[in-house]
Amino acid sequence: MSQPHPVTILLVEDDPGHARLIEKNLRRSDVAGDILVFGDGRQALDYLHSEGDWAGRECAWPLLMLLDLNMPVVDGYQVLQSVKEDNETRRIPVVILTTTDDRREVTRCYDMGCNAYISKPVEYDDLAEAVRRLGLFLSIVAIPDRERV
Repeated sequence: MSQPHPVTILLVEDDPGHARLIEKNLRRSDVAGDILVFGDGRQALDYLHSEGDWAGRECAWPLLMLLDLNMPVVDGYQVLQSVKEDNETRRIPVVILTTTDDRREVTRCYDMGCNAYISKPVEYDDLAEAVRRLGLFLSIVAIPDRERV
């Protein structure tokens, strides 16, 4: 079973090594669609709202966001809050993918509207395997289209 429409994945991750590893292992899982990598939350929000470097360009839909929490400029909590409070973007599935495994942070993110929370394993091989499994999940999950208000 495959996604009816290719999904654009927004990978919001400030660690370039993690970003490459995540993208490579998502591709190995045959995830269809583009993967756009943003090094901080501001860049991702600019993309979603066609601002900054993305001014005047329409972003692709449907979207799914893989979001790290601890980032410079605009952190993952701020991105999650912005996405879930905006009628244009609130239906974008947001998967938290971070090294933080504190139960209070997990609860906080679900309370803010995240759709899934995955703690990144520390070991390279374990992280690669976790991302491959995530890719398999993403290849079958239904993603909503853009809601126009």
